[in-house]
Amino acid sequence: MAESPVKWACLMLTSYLFFNIVLSADTQLGKKTTYIVQMDKSAMPRSFTNHLEWYSSKVRSVLIQPEQQGDAGEEDRIIYSYQTAVHGVAARLSEEEAERLEEEDGVVAIFPETKYHLHTTRSPAFLGLEPEDINSVWSQKLSDHDVIVGVVDTGIWPESGSFNDTGMTPVPAHWKGQCETGRGFEKHHCNRKIVGARVFYHGYETAAGKINEQTEYKSPRDQDGHGSHTAATVAGSLVRGANLEGYAFGMARGMAPGARIAVYKVCWTGGCFSSDILSAVDRAVADGVNILSISLGGGVSSYYRDSLSIATFGAMEMGVLVSSSAGNGGPEPASLTNVSPWITTVGASTMDRDFPATVKMGNGRTLNGVSLYKGRRMLSINKQYPVVYMGGNSSSPDPGSLCLDGTLDRRLVAGKIVICDRGISPRVQKGQVVKDAGGVGMVLANTAANGEELVADCHLLPAVAVGETDGKALKHYVITSPNPTANLAFLGTRLGIRPSPVVAAFSSRGPNSLTLEILKPDVVAPGVNILAAWTGDAGPSGLPTDQRRVKFNLLSGTSMSCPHVSGVAALLKARHPEWSPAAIKSALMTTAYVHDNTHGPLKDASAASPSNPYDHGAGHINPIKALEPGLVYDIEAQDYFEFLCAQKLTPAQLKVFSNRSCAHSLASPGDLNYPAISAVFPEKASITTLTFHRTATNVGPPVSNYHAILSPFKGASLQVEPKTLHFTRKYQKLSYKITFSTVSRQTEPEFGSLVWKDGMHRVRSPIVITWLPPI
Repeated sequence: MAESPVKWACLMLTSYLFFNIVLSADTQLGKKTTYIVQMDKSAMPRSFTNHLEWYSSKVRSVLIQPEQQGDAGEEDRIIYSYQTAVHGVAARLSEEEAERLEEEDGVVAIFPETKYHLHTTRSPAFLGLEPEDINSVWSQKLSDHDVIVGVVDTGIWPESGSFNDTGMTPVPAHWKGQCETGRGFEKHHCNRKIVGARVFYHGYETAAGKINEQTEYKSPRDQDGHGSHTAATVAGSLVRGANLEGYAFGMARGMAPGARIAVYKVCWTGGCFSSDILSAVDRAVADGVNILSISLGGGVSSYYRDSLSIATFGAMEMGVLVSSSAGNGGPEPASLTNVSPWITTVGASTMDRDFPATVKMGNGRTLNGVSLYKGRRMLSINKQYPVVYMGGNSSSPDPGSLCLDGTLDRRLVAGKIVICDRGISPRVQKGQVVKDAGGVGMVLANTAANGEELVADCHLLPAVAVGETDGKALKHYVITSPNPTANLAFLGTRLGIRPSPVVAAFSSRGPNSLTLEILKPDVVAPGVNILAAWTGDAGPSGLPTDQRRVKFNLLSGTSMSCPHVSGVAALLKARHPEWSPAAIKSALMTTAYVHDNTHGPLKDASAASPSNPYDHGAGHINPIKALEPGLVYDIEAQDYFEFLCAQKLTPAQLKVFSNRSCAHSLASPGDLNYPAISAVFPEKASITTLTFHRTATNVGPPVSNYHAILSPFKGASLQVEPKTLHFTRKYQKLSYKITFSTVSRQTEPEFGSLVWKDGMHRVRSPIVITWLPPI
């Protein structure tokens, strides 16, 4: 009988656990998340007076149970309505409700919410946009063709001198945007430079909870700094004496200082969500932007499952050029994001400016590195300090060698310079960990993932970053010496660095994992150690513990290269307002260069070897040449749709982009009139010949004669027909075909180019030939 109470207790506990599991499962089944619901706008029944009314009725019809008192009603289930670049709503639904809605007539597709991430001045001079003499083509008044660039990011710090509107003409009459207000951002913060500012947070709050308005600005004000930096890079006004604690001192200005900025804040402390980004793109197109600059990305999905791809297709249809960062997943192959052919995908490269620093080892050897340290804590120049490395002989980093939080023993590192391997945690945060443990300095050592690429940081203690080779040498010295010592020295700013540009190791690489026939990235642009405006709400390191405040900051990432291209695209749009987004992209690609300032081929920082089109795309942008490219490869919206038809998408999948019909005018995806040419021989060895077609539009002198020059290939012979193009008028279109015939199947891709020359212009298309392994 004594066991009965125990059995009863076990029964009660089992029942309680079962009840809670069922309750939890029931709660999970009813959990609501954000879904993007794309609708067929043309399918609205006549009984509805507007599309939102129809969309709402569709959502209401699938609700599993009426909302409880105090919960949101069906109208509140809809957090956004999309009316311009895409059509539909973002709605809070349970999984079952979403499945029901997907079966409804008029519903084209449903996508779950996706989280995106940010891809985190000398550059105008490096790109040939200076000096600003009054005869320069770049300093012509742009008031006749005002260009507005929409920056989709973390907001803006309006007090920065980069956003001063002195001397600017009134806001263009076609502009329909608004200046939304909130904590720290009032109407007067918009001006003739910042012509609009909006915030998008409903998707974020549905996924991450309400924004704490005491600690975060629920307004266009930028707390992070990233958005201010990218906006200033695109179109910042001229600011003399810009610098970061004395580094990079000079004149800061954006690529298109006469252009306007429209701010679309979509990123918050916990990330950026697709429903918010989609709403920003939709609103920006309706507001009247000419260029969209989007320095963020998520994973790679099929075109018809990628909400940003779909939205930017709609933007392209409305004549808006979209420039996006390629991502910071390099040097891994096929690490690109934002690969749709209607998006200009931008990789990152270095400039001819650096911030040298040295590590003088106790054995007399000096290692060269970089740093932006300028703090009060300086090491004595006449003293050698003990050095410690918490890793071992293994090539694999461990928590101690990575200087992660809580991994350093104060007894072992106090008063010493600590070697920290790069990786896992932010670079500057490693210095904070060293500082907290009593270290007096840090050497940040690259691993194989970063190679010899050096990125300077505004550290919180004396610190120098060194490449993988020097890092190994220093670690070997420390491990094998009984009393290893070193000192650190900071040498300021140096110009004229050779070679440059170099493709950044972090810059994401091709090939394009969705469509090998579309070469990505499109181009590279400056993205390493870029000086631009910064928020007044965060230190230059971005760490919460950093109490320093600066007006400008140096950042690296494809987030920084993207706005360079967005700004140059704005200049081209101002100069050639009739050009389509594809024509502008073509001008940027066909005039890009593939040699550095030593006249050698562009190099890859991760390997110190020549880069190829999977790394640099068509090459490094050359704005002056892009102004007058001679020829462009234009692409209309229907052509892009035909590309999707050639991808063998189903009618339902095609409908997410448009109600257009397939004319099947492209024999293959490679027949899209793209400025780059990628020939992919299939697995069948019997297929030995491929032919692609291109159409060039003359935007140069009316009477122009071009002849073709092909680089040689080992594995294939190439033939262009015709070999000459004779234009007799401006905007005339002439077509040619290029045939690839296999001579010897290669195991690796081959790279080369096709160049059309007329004595004045050099119109270059990169070529990639790939032979897929036989089945």
